[in-house]
Amino acid sequence: MGVHILDRIVAKKRAEVTKAKKAVPAADLEQRARARKDVRSFSKALAQPGPQGINIIAEVKRASPSKGVIRSDLDPAEYARRYESAGAAAMSVLTDEAFFRGSFNDLRSAREATYLPVLRKDFIISSYQVIESVALGADAILLIVRILSEHQLKGYLSLSRELQVDALVEVHSEEELDIASGAGARLIGVNNRNLDVFKTDINTSIRLAERFEPQQTGVAESGIHSREDILKIRAAGIFNFLIGESLVRADDTRGFLKNLLGLEEN
Repeated sequence: MGVHILDRIVAKKRAEVTKAKKAVPAADLEQRARARKDVRSFSKALAQPGPQGINIIAEVKRASPSKGVIRSDLDPAEYARRYESAGAAAMSVLTDEAFFRGSFNDLRSAREATYLPVLRKDFIISSYQVIESVALGADAILLIVRILSEHQLKGYLSLSRELQVDALVEVHSEEELDIASGAGARLIGVNNRNLDVFKTDINTSIRLAERFEPQQTGVAESGIHSREDILKIRAAGIFNFLIGESLVRADDTRGFLKNLLGLEEN
């Protein structure tokens, strides 16, 4: 996903937010968001290593700008049930429609099918989207340092705490990790994908793990395709893994997820 793609995504998102504000006022969304009593703790699910020493956040992902369509016939509820039964600790659901073919319905369907906490994976550039995420039923939101100012990041973290949902703050470099830490981020997602040149390198997670503060919990994202990848990153101290494409592509979703967890051979 090259930088020009990222720019296009953000520009499209701005237009979408402007349109959404006209359709559903922020005040209406906020009323629904504050009325929620069913928030599941995403951060608690990731705070300690699971029974096999790791936690996997399994992702519902239909497509991506760099890989195109991954699985066109994906049933979010069915995949959610497979993920939960195989031992996933949490889920991530893409809700961006224009570039990832996701939707709000994907998140609703996946969440209703399981008891797992669910991360809304999208490109959040407005406080409106933070409120919208909670109203939608998300238990956590993704905040990408690359597309936010420090002021925005601090503001959205504060708002997410106020609305009692977690925020996974995504970084790719030492500089971005410093910004996230300065904003008070506790849950840090390390994106192994370089958004400028598409390339993934799991050594990004291994390198940045050394710089985490004691109160921070790390999540390795992107480019994780095997048990071997997981063990390499686990050795560096990160025990949470967000995995999407390789799970969605797998012929046997449950078997592959169990294999990644070290429960049985695939």
